[in-house]
Parts: sequence; C-alpha cells; structure tokens
Amino acid sequence: MRIRVKLYILLFLSVAVALCARAQGRPYLCEIGVQGGCGYYVGEAAPHIFMNPREAYGIQLRYKFTKRWALSAHAYGQRITGHKYLFEPNRNPTKLDEMWSNQIWSGDIVAEFNFFRYDAANKYDKRIKPYTPYIFAGLGGSMYYKNENKKDFTLAGFIPVGVGFKWKFAPRWGLNIAWQHNIYFSDDIEAQTDELHSLNNRFHMNGSNWLNCDVTGVLTVGIIFEFAKSKAPCRICNDD
Repeated sequence: MRIRVKLYILLFLSVAVALCARAQGRPYLCEIGVQGGCGYYVGEAAPHIFMNPREAYGIQLRYKFTKRWALSAHAYGQRITGHKYLFEPNRNPTKLDEMWSNQIWSGDIVAEFNFFRYDAANKYDKRIKPYTPYIFAGLGGSMYYKNENKKDFTLAGFIPVGVGFKWKFAPRWGLNIAWQHNIYFSDDIEAQTDELHSLNNRFHMNGSNWLNCDVTGVLTVGIIFEFAKSKAPCRICNDD
C-alpha cells in the first residue's frame, strides 16, 4: 500500500511539474515599443560614420515565430546633415562651417535571428535566456526632401542590416539596443540646390557601383512591451 501511495504522489508531482513547465513555456508572441537615439549619414558630404550625428526616433512592432526567429517592422525618422563645402576646391574660408540638412522618414521590415533562445528565464530549461545578441536584415523605403526648399519629396529603397541586443528585465517588459545601417539604392538623399549639385553623384558612379550609394545609420535604445500570449494546447479538442 505504501508503495502504491508513493507512486501516486510521484505521478502527481510529475504532472504538476510538467504543467508548470508548459505554463512557463507559453511565450508572448508580439512586442510593441518605442526607440530613440542618434542617426548619421555617410556619402559624398560625410565619408565617415558619426561625423555629424543627429536625433533619431521611431516605433517598432515584432512578431516572434520561435525563441530564435522573429519578424520586425520599424517606422522612424531621422535628420541628416553635413558640411556644404567639404570637398569644394577654392572654397571661401568664411563658409566652411555652413551646413546642409535633410529630414528622412523611413519604414522597413526585417528578419531577426537571436543567438540565444530568448524568453523569460525558465528554471526548467536553462538554455532559455532573458537576454541575447541578435542580427537582422530586410527591405525598407524612405521619403525625404529632394531639395532645400523643403517642398518636394522623393522616395528611395534601401537594405537595412544591423546588430542588436535584447534584455527582458521584467515579465512583459524589455530593453532593445540596435545599430542599423540602411544601404540605399540611390545617391541623392542630400537636400540639393544648384549650389550643392556636386553632392549628388560627385564621382559619376551611379548605376555602375552599388557601393557608391548613400548610407544612413541609427543607433537606438528602445523599451518594448509584450502582448498576445500564445494559446495553451487543448487536450480535449477534436482536431478532425
């Protein structure tokens, strides 16, 4: 009798542990968040990253397929700027500090890969981590002013690529750090005037060298909130 009771207790504890593990294993499928930081431009008027950093801000929506893979959509704005006469020969020394600027509004969709199995800490599965570095890539598009009169807009596509870090510091809250580079299919994101026409396609390589295209980058820190918890499996449902 004692052996039978012990077996019942052991069976009960096993079922309870399995149910607890399954309950902890039900992740939230979606995240929404805000992000802010700095952005920059790399092109004819700014050959190096972070030469003239300016504000960047946006929102993001993420759907998690697994603990490794996710799909994110971003919408954000950033201001880019540079020196007007950086490469002009015989430039007037009094104009060396004159700057141009342009406002860019962008949106993209990227696929993300987490290096660790990312979710809330789970004492039943030590492989799951509440933090992870990750990489991402996708497709996007931007709208920006085509000249300095700030009246006419133009559109351009780009390839977003980057790296980041996720940290889930509370059951439904997390921190997201990302460094994203947008490689454009164009070379004209500077706000142009007749005076600044040399900033666009200065080396006459448009269409022949995609490495000559303009690039923007954003380094942001964001707060995310999780929602839409996955459904528990139904043990009594008829799948037929």
